[in-house]
Amino acid sequence: MTSTSPTADSPTEDRPSPSGAGPESPAEQGAQTPAEQQSAQATGATAARTAEATDDPNAEQETRPTRARGAAPESTTAPGALFRVPRERWQRIARVAGVPFAVFGGSTVLHLVILAAMNPAGGASLSGRLLAWDSQWYLDIARHGYSGSYSFTPGGPPADNTLAFFPAYPFLVRVVHTVTGLGYDGAALLTSHLALLAALVCVHALVVRLYGRRTAVAMTVLVAAAQPMALVFLMAYSESLFLAFAAGTLLALHRRSWLTAGALALLAGLTRPAAVAVIAALGVAVLLDAVRERRLAPHPTAALALACCGTPAYLLWVGVHTGRMDAWFAIQEAGWGTHWDNGGSFFDFLGQTLAHGDGWIPVSTALLLLAVLACTAFAWWDGVWPPLLVYGTVVTVLTFGQSNYYHSKLRLLIPALVFLLPLARALARARTRAAAVALAAASLFGCWFGAYMLTVWPYAI
Repeated sequence: MTSTSPTADSPTEDRPSPSGAGPESPAEQGAQTPAEQQSAQATGATAARTAEATDDPNAEQETRPTRARGAAPESTTAPGALFRVPRERWQRIARVAGVPFAVFGGSTVLHLVILAAMNPAGGASLSGRLLAWDSQWYLDIARHGYSGSYSFTPGGPPADNTLAFFPAYPFLVRVVHTVTGLGYDGAALLTSHLALLAALVCVHALVVRLYGRRTAVAMTVLVAAAQPMALVFLMAYSESLFLAFAAGTLLALHRRSWLTAGALALLAGLTRPAAVAVIAALGVAVLLDAVRERRLAPHPTAALALACCGTPAYLLWVGVHTGRMDAWFAIQEAGWGTHWDNGGSFFDFLGQTLAHGDGWIPVSTALLLLAVLACTAFAWWDGVWPPLLVYGTVVTVLTFGQSNYYHSKLRLLIPALVFLLPLARALARARTRAAAVALAAASLFGCWFGAYMLTVWPYAI
């Protein structure tokens, strides 16, 4: 045990100084009462025990600074530290968003470079190509809203076709226009690009959770660049926004964030009528949860109810707005000849094209559509996560079961996801160099196909 010796700076002890003078002398400070002597003894004993425990000969001399009662504690945070993002958080952000951002940037450049190279001189500008066909309907709604009247022209389409287009995308275009000050054309393209970026982040995160990072990388590239008509994601169309909501719903379901999934499914229902596929996926997830938990929990039930509000709400509004409850379906039939025909028009197109087709667009479209069906069937055999499987299958069934133009079906399929999963999993199992070459070749084909359909093909996409 080490002993301590008093110094000039030591705290008051219970004994007088040997000389009888100095700061400890009762002659100068006055005699101590018995209570004061007892307190001093306790203080000295405590200091001695502290010195023994720390083996510090000066421990008895150290005193802890005190602050006045009610004073705020002294801050130990360095200036600017509150606004400093920890390195771990940056690493996590890079893991979550690095691949989607890179794929988005690379695929966008590739799409636009090929489109610019194929765009004929003296024709529409590059932005004009991205604002073609149905883009003009969305821009008209963003600028002027929906028409206040509705009527059929004799022997022709309805006078106001804008009611055929759901409101979420043109509403966001108007918001972006208001916030950024961009013109409506620029705002529409920016909205589509940001929606695609969000969609790729959600798709990548979902596939990472299901199959791992290699499959997620391949899947993200296939979605953004390799599938035919992926160029539409960059156009002033609602497909990119719909995919963002749909993929966000599936990701929230896998994380069991029920109310988030329900809200995103509602927004998908206000974006495209294909949201019935999102509702079906959510219904499957709720059913699986009820079987696992042996009860129907309130949050999944509320999510399903919320999801079912989007599309019916818009269809009801169109019915009330026009005074005809089936007005939306009538507009689709009169304006585009679209109705449910159990796939009759598709099988007629398939038989006619494979037997007598002489144009490469019909033949290639027929073969690509058959490949989509084959990959979707393989996804069922491969045991894909049920909500994702049901979502993609319903999108596929809706596309093949309607009487829309055959050259529009590849565009309608680009948010389906499920038929790309078997390809992504196969590429993930391949060697890295072979997978990279295959993805590069597929991306070149997908970007070229979309550019050809916009610059050479004379009909709507």
